[in-house]
Amino acid sequence: MSELTHLDDSGAAHMVDVAGKAITAREAVARGRIAMSREAAAAIREGSVKKGDVLATARIAGIMAAKRTAELIPLCHPLPLTRVTIDLDLDACGVTATATAATEGKTGVEMEALTAVSVALLTLYDMAKALDKGMILGDIRLLAKTGGKSGDWRATP
Repeated sequence: MSELTHLDDSGAAHMVDVAGKAITAREAVARGRIAMSREAAAAIREGSVKKGDVLATARIAGIMAAKRTAELIPLCHPLPLTRVTIDLDLDACGVTATATAATEGKTGVEMEALTAVSVALLTLYDMAKALDKGMILGDIRLLAKTGGKSGDWRATP
């Protein structure tokens, strides 16, 4: 019926069978941004947000989210992640989050990297919302992935 991998011949959703796939090293990088007022960004930079260390908390939240992706996204396989990093680049008007997820497995880690970025940004919002309720989360996208049957892929600028 469909060439979508998460639909069976009758059109019903199902988890893809990866049993026959080779184990390969896989990595994915995702990025997103939260825009905020200069005052909120300054408070984060100065460490004066009442809820505590905003960047450290967002980094931990992103890593934890990557590890729990299969519990959040219904048809994702649980993966033994070998590495998750969250880089947070604070500037005068916001924070850019970049997540890298890696595994040696039968399926990719794109969803883990995207989930890590999303939750890191949501955590930034939660911790700084008293300073700026109008923050905007956006530009969440996959930048690159390596490994697997489909090979390497890089986003175009």
